[in-house]
Amino acid sequence: MSPMPGAIKNVSVKVGDLVGEGQELIIMEAMKMQNSLHAGKTGKVKAVNVKVGSTVDEGEILVELE
Repeated sequence: MSPMPGAIKNVSVKVGDLVGEGQELIIMEAMKMQNSLHAGKTGKVKAVNVKVGSTVDEGEILVELE
């Protein structure tokens, strides 16, 4: 989930990837600072709802894990 409005700069995972807790998923830019977003749990990527260059709002679901 996006912690703030911003722009997506990098997506480090794709659907089907296995990720570990704390693994980087996305880098987003907000207020001219880059922020790394990490997995809150271990799981498999079910969906990636953003692409590089897209803008997101606070609370938007960026990556879904199962």
